[in-house]
Amino acid sequence: MRELGYVEGQNLVVEYRWADGDTARLPALAAELVRLRVDVLVAATNPAVLAARQATSTIPIVFAASSDPVGTGLVASLAHPGGNVTGLSLVAPELSGKRLQLLRETLPQLARVALLWNAGDPGMADRVTETKAAARQLGVTLHVEWVRDLAGLDRAFATLAQARPDAFLTTVEPFTGDHRQRIVAFAAQQRLPAMYEERDFVDAGGLMAYGPNLAANYRRAATYVDKILKGAKPANLPVEQPTKFELVINLKTAKALGLTIPQSVLVRADEVIR
Repeated sequence: MRELGYVEGQNLVVEYRWADGDTARLPALAAELVRLRVDVLVAATNPAVLAARQATSTIPIVFAASSDPVGTGLVASLAHPGGNVTGLSLVAPELSGKRLQLLRETLPQLARVALLWNAGDPGMADRVTETKAAARQLGVTLHVEWVRDLAGLDRAFATLAQARPDAFLTTVEPFTGDHRQRIVAFAAQQRLPAMYEERDFVDAGGLMAYGPNLAANYRRAATYVDKILKGAKPANLPVEQPTKFELVINLKTAKALGLTIPQSVLVRADEVIR
């Protein structure tokens, strides 16, 4: 926003609300912002956007990282959103197959993969469906574990420890993101090569991540806010799909797992942590 000419406290006031990973708090927080009569609501992931839309049908809403905005009913179509909601899509479902393919290239003998996902986020269902389809195409057996809370995460860990898959996938949204240290630690403890959707997991010690550059998405979201403040209608602003993707690999984690990353995968990495 600064690059677009806005200075907080001068021509811009930002009201921040954070649910600390507890999606049950989102409706009340969204309603609170609506009562403040803000000009634009900015929300990141599907639960936050859905809460914002439930709170208002008139205040423009910009999402920065929505999973499947059409399938979850946030917009009528990418080209013509309609209503008061628009923003940036993660194109996450389409990327699920690519992540599994990268795992297969890294582990040629891959036969059984576990997928951990948060069933409390409606945007995650398509990722599960796409991953199942990719697994069938690659001839890989997929073991799916869903969670909604910490008790569910502990249950999933216990089940996966017994199932002993060859590798591990995790969808990323506020809940799994907030508990990435626990998830990464579990994968390390079980000596599971793991593929994630965001580089934060690799920075925390995870093996690999492939997905959109989230920082770029948030920067683009600022341009939507700018256009709306200058009079544009969300209904007329097409939803953008990310154009920048990054593959990040942690070689320190690979070494700890006794795993050699094939050169064919390494040369495609945007960043390698050594």
